[in-house]
Amino acid sequence: MGPMQQAYDTYCAMESQYAGIYGKAKEPLVPVSHQIVNAELELTLDADGHLLDARSVEAEQAATIIPVTESSSGRTGKAPGAHPLCDQIQFLSPLYPAKYESYLTQLHRWELSPYGHPKLSAIARYVEKGTIVEDLAQRGVISLNEKGLPAKEKQVVRWRVETGGENETPACWQDQSLFQAFIDYYASTKSEKPAFCMVTGKNAPPASQHPKKIINLCANAKLISANDTSGFTYRGRFTDDSQAATMSYEASQKIHSALHWLAATQGVFIGGRTFLCWNPQGIEIPKPQAAFLRRGAAKQIKYSDYRKALSETLRGWQETIPRDAGAVVAAFDAATSGRLSLTYYSELPVSDFLERLHNWDALCCWEHSSFGIQSPSLSQIADCAFGTVRVSDKQTKLETDERVMRQQVQRLLSCRVDRGKMPADIARAAAAKASNLQIMDTALRETVLFTACAVLRKYKYDWYKEEWGMALEPQKKDVSYQYGRLLAVFEKLERDTYDPNEQREPNAIRMQSVFAKRPLYASRIIWEQLKKAYYPKLNAGARTKYDRIIEQIIQEISSFPQAEQEEALKDTYLFGYYLQRSALYTSGKPENSQEEE
Repeated sequence: MGPMQQAYDTYCAMESQYAGIYGKAKEPLVPVSHQIVNAELELTLDADGHLLDARSVEAEQAATIIPVTESSSGRTGKAPGAHPLCDQIQFLSPLYPAKYESYLTQLHRWELSPYGHPKLSAIARYVEKGTIVEDLAQRGVISLNEKGLPAKEKQVVRWRVETGGENETPACWQDQSLFQAFIDYYASTKSEKPAFCMVTGKNAPPASQHPKKIINLCANAKLISANDTSGFTYRGRFTDDSQAATMSYEASQKIHSALHWLAATQGVFIGGRTFLCWNPQGIEIPKPQAAFLRRGAAKQIKYSDYRKALSETLRGWQETIPRDAGAVVAAFDAATSGRLSLTYYSELPVSDFLERLHNWDALCCWEHSSFGIQSPSLSQIADCAFGTVRVSDKQTKLETDERVMRQQVQRLLSCRVDRGKMPADIARAAAAKASNLQIMDTALRETVLFTACAVLRKYKYDWYKEEWGMALEPQKKDVSYQYGRLLAVFEKLERDTYDPNEQREPNAIRMQSVFAKRPLYASRIIWEQLKKAYYPKLNAGARTKYDRIIEQIIQEISSFPQAEQEEALKDTYLFGYYLQRSALYTSGKPENSQEEE
């Protein structure tokens, strides 16, 4: 059906519940022929247009629905058209004659039409006095510059009219009757010849301009635009914009309002790009950027328990969502300040969507020392693969360039939703990051290792159908895996000799990058250092324990040809390192085994 049709269907399904209604969602769904702006000033009038109060609007209450025309909703600095009701101070004061006249002319036309409203008369009478700047300045709401003009002339004013009627709604931005009055009025002014709408399939007055402000991060960017009227006209394919596509005014308004509402209420903003995932009927569905398991789920230690929890989560979603429901996933980004692009789009049955999230998390997972078996979020994967380690407040953290972050998260999103393979470059980058642990603190080190192992586990299955378990396998026939085990033993052996508050890194961690490239050479150097400086500090029981583990690992490594023993390690050494280290730090379990079902 495409994103336009899905957005239109979403608006139609949500209109009765959310259109123009505050408090039911993070932001109200904007009615047709309206727009949501941030108002800075609020004026209260009586029914005769006398000013009762004026105040500044708090930021958390600034969201204001205002009537707009096609020209005013997409206005630019060169030819700004006035909004019909709420607008900037410069449109409401005779100190700016052209804008003032434009505003009053438009307000009078609406007031005197069959679709007028009692509040319009009060507002018109007050604005006709031309005293708004003086009134606000006297009350200390605004300040004036040396020319007697508002210092901030673009502050938006909204109106509150108290008529004294029963069950009235003084706030113009919450008055449903006022919304409908302008919708009917503006529809009566549309004189364009009806054209075929490619969204609704009906003949209706076409849209000559399309709204902006779909995504708040790039408010001036338009998704649909046609202004190639000179030069290389419409890329040489058409003579006018209607030949490319036609959309009715009403459909355009509903589509853009729905997309803005979705972005504001449930959009995920990563690296400057907006990711949306929704059901057109308003049914809650999980976010594909996050782990599939619900928050607050019990800590899973065994993989069998983790799979069971995943299956229960899948069944839970399936029981609450109709089988014929659909899921829409999209990503938007502003290529320039004036152009918004759809960078990713997919629509599929919710049943397939849920199964794909489940299947991804069943493979892209690993045991975290603090939280049990989990699947990392897509942004965490991108961070741990392409982030740069920075130090802030004596803690290390990863910072990823926004351009890289948004592109890589979208790649991973496509793999997860469209059943793609884990990208090889992301797996290699994650493994490389996890091979340089000495520049990270303990918390970040654990996150990077956990994420790299989860990514590599899925990568190995996607490309080679290899299933890597989360249990330590002492007899694993993989030389890199065994070298990883040896690195973990070297690290733990040296740490066992440290004083309680000693924070320096062991030789094994300092030489990790060399170890990954020249394992036989590096392991001999580390072992010689341990035997001289640290091995004698261990008690007899600890020496016996480490002798037994190291001997078993050396036997496994020696079973491989000499050439393989000297080769650079494959990324699977991280599995061996993580699992052996976990086994050594886990109390109450043998040093070279870990349970898994």
